[in-house]
Amino acid sequence: MGKVFKTITLRLSADEYSHLKQQTEMTGLKMEPLLRQLIMGVNLRPRPPDSYAALLRELSAIGNNINQLAHQANARDDATKAEISEAAQLVRQAWRMVKDAF
Repeated sequence: MGKVFKTITLRLSADEYSHLKQQTEMTGLKMEPLLRQLIMGVNLRPRPPDSYAALLRELSAIGNNINQLAHQANARDDATKAEISEAAQLVRQAWRMVKDAF
């Protein structure tokens, strides 16, 4: 047997309704799921920006490149200036992406 739902009526002032709308926009949830989660004590967080997924993919790729450079440097027991410069550039690129996303 499925869940049995009960209906309630909730009256809000204009300020309360405006705040609720802001919370729905911030979390990306519709009003009903948002209210259900709040009632259940869920700590709601802002929805990540749309660019977040792309940022994570880019950071993952940068991390993989740096890891490959470190592996090569360990295998040869040294790292060239060009490899160190490239790794530093990748780290700066990642930093700029994170800074621009937020």
